[in-house]
Amino acid sequence: MDPEEQAQDAVTSLNETVRAELLERLQGSTPAFFEEAVVNLLMAMGYGGTQGRAAVTGKAHDGGIDGVIDGDALGLDRVYVQAKRYAEQNTVGREPIQAFVGALHLHGATKGVFITTSSFSKHAQAHADAVPNRIVLIDEDFFD
Repeated sequence: MDPEEQAQDAVTSLNETVRAELLERLQGSTPAFFEEAVVNLLMAMGYGGTQGRAAVTGKAHDGGIDGVIDGDALGLDRVYVQAKRYAEQNTVGREPIQAFVGALHLHGATKGVFITTSSFSKHAQAHADAVPNRIVLIDEDFFD
C-alpha cells in the first residue's frame, strides 16, 4: 500500500471508531441528554436563525415534540424535532411517525425532523413520505 492509501485506511478506521463510540454513548445516555444533543447538533448545522434560537421541550408530557428550532433569521419558520434514542436492533415503526405528525398538527407546524439512533421501518418511511407535512427522517446512517 502506498502512503496515501495507508492514510485513507487510517482515516476510515478512525471514522468508524468514532461513529461506533458516538452511537454507543448516545444510546447509553438519558433521553433528556439525547434530546439536547440533537437540538445542539441541528444548531451546529446552521438552524436557529441568526439569533441561534432553539428550545429543548422534551419532558415526560412534551406532547410529542422534543425541540423547536427557528428555521430562518426572523424566527418566522420553525422546525419541530422528535428524538428517539433506540438500541440499534430496535426499529422506529409507523406509529411513532403518526404520533409525531399528530403533534405537528396540534402545533400548526408544517415541518419536522425525526431523528433516531436506530433505523426506520419501510412503513415509517412510507408514512412520512405520504403526509402533507414535510418530515425528514434521520437514522443511524447519518452518523457514517
